[in-house]
Amino acid sequence: MTHSPTVERTHRHLEVDGLAFHVVEQGEGPLVVMAHGFPGLWYSWRHQLDALSAAGYRAVAFDQPGVGGTEMPVDPDAWDMDHLTSNLLGIASALGEDRATYVGHDFGGPTVWELAVRHPGRVRGIAVLSTPYEPERPDTRPTESYAAVAARHFLHKHYFQPVGPADRELDANVEAFLRRLFFTLSGEGDYWAVWEHPSAGNGYLDVLNEFDGQLPWLTDDDMAYYVAEYTRTGFTGGLSWYRAADRNWELKEGRTDPTIRVPALFIAGTDDSVPAMARTGVIERMQAAVPDLRDVVRVPGAGHWVQQERPEAVNDALVAFLRSLA
Repeated sequence: MTHSPTVERTHRHLEVDGLAFHVVEQGEGPLVVMAHGFPGLWYSWRHQLDALSAAGYRAVAFDQPGVGGTEMPVDPDAWDMDHLTSNLLGIASALGEDRATYVGHDFGGPTVWELAVRHPGRVRGIAVLSTPYEPERPDTRPTESYAAVAARHFLHKHYFQPVGPADRELDANVEAFLRRLFFTLSGEGDYWAVWEHPSAGNGYLDVLNEFDGQLPWLTDDDMAYYVAEYTRTGFTGGLSWYRAADRNWELKEGRTDPTIRVPALFIAGTDDSVPAMARTGVIERMQAAVPDLRDVVRVPGAGHWVQQERPEAVNDALVAFLRSLA
């Protein structure tokens, strides 16, 4: 299924939780809110905005806090799940809707899963790309687990923890970082090669696959948009999500029922290293904890950027899921 934009996109800023959020809206119908991850932008959903609006939905994408056109929070807790789930509900409310379907990719995925646990009455359904649901709270604090892994090989989650080193490295090499990360985590790249490098003495660009070409799913104009936005803002907004890992672990203390009871869809590329790096049996645990998981879609040949690498397959799955909610 291919789609061409038939409805004009509207850009505006909405006041949500004391921050000015950059929101992009296209189409009319039931509301669908899409949350990107790192290093994403509202633009990461450009193909889905076109397809969902053409299918009769009010498709909305936004820039996460401190990213793109959305204001940078002062409070470091602004990236915890209390705040991020409130942001999602606040965007829908600011658009005049009490309920919506939510779609998340990368770190937008855990946020959408968490929203469904906390506020099922506000959620028609959820679709998550690349990041499967992990219902259990680990016994070990995340940063301690990261440090243990980093003692054996490079781990970006560990490298991102201290404020400063990753921010300076990535902000000084915006285009090189984006080009190499997009390649390494795509179906064309090899993220497992990153694990062959030690943590000591290495930054992220030292371990990512070498690449200075053009990806078939990312035009020069697409790359230019990403580069311009991150050159203007830097990467601290997105990195701050990783730095909230311990806080989010603490927020789950005492939770007795992680079951997600709203309709759900999971999509991932067959060559996405993120689900592959999860603990053994992650898909089975997700299926057990999400009784109305309507489909697990594996997109052949796609890596981590599945909605950009294979937009037609993702769009078909999303539209079918949304129609099932009716």
